Amino acid sequence: MSSANVSSAKVFKPRFNPAKPAFGALVFLLYLFLLAPLLIVFVVSFASNQYLSFPPEGLTLKWYEMLPQESTFMEGMKVSLIVAVIVTLIVLVLGVPAALALDRFEFKAKAAVQSFFLSPLLIPSIVLALGMVLLFGPLELNNTYAGIIIGHVAITIPFVIRTTLMSLATTDTSCEAAARILGADSWTVFRRVTLPIIQPGVIAGGVIAFIVSFDEAVISLFVAESGLPTLPVQVLRYVENSADAAVAALSVILILISLAVVVVVERVMGLRKALR
Repeated sequence: MSSANVSSAKVFKPRFNPAKPAFGALVFLLYLFLLAPLLIVFVVSFASNQYLSFPPEGLTLKWYEMLPQESTFMEGMKVSLIVAVIVTLIVLVLGVPAALALDRFEFKAKAAVQSFFLSPLLIPSIVLALGMVLLFGPLELNNTYAGIIIGHVAITIPFVIRTTLMSLATTDTSCEAAARILGADSWTVFRRVTLPIIQPGVIAGGVIAFIVSFDEAVISLFVAESGLPTLPVQVLRYVENSADAAVAALSVILILISLAVVVVVERVMGLRKALR
């Protein structure tokens, strides 16, 4: 091609697409909308105001220094931690075998059983809480650890079953078959082959169950409001009588703890892989 033709050739320039920056701006606004309440709570937790207000008049750490001295928060934290740990252990013991049975066996009522286990995700918490109060009353389970734990197990076990089923859906069963051919019994196959493969899903379900149980307010408010109030119930009580920023400081600490747990699990176990 001659130099004249080259010089006369048009240089291709991609057209400006306004959709890309518009989409980026929309995503930014959505993230800002979701994170704005957390950012406001974070700022308010350092406010020197004697009541909840924004923007703050000054900055102080007195609300964080006050938290260890607030007995209601400490007692609620104790109850919530005890309940969340026990609930997490129970749902793991019950949820993993249930997920294995739903994934590996075929039976007539399989769809109905799966819907039954996942139904607490679809029923409003207040409906479940009211039903539990009416059920636990004659059994004298209201205002007891047993009543709170049963209520929290009902709403957290679907998360363990769901995440475990997602891991099982991508599991290569040939490894299990090979272990059985080599003489391993069912327990050994589960402990040495199946469990390590589905471990990310199990851990993810356990973490979600712990966070949901620790943060549950409606069922705890109905089942054990007067006897064993959990931390969310104590926070509701505190807000009814006080309007200072101690609640904001407590919220920031809980958010940071939850974020740290998720980050650690993601780094160690691969949480995103389990939730795909």
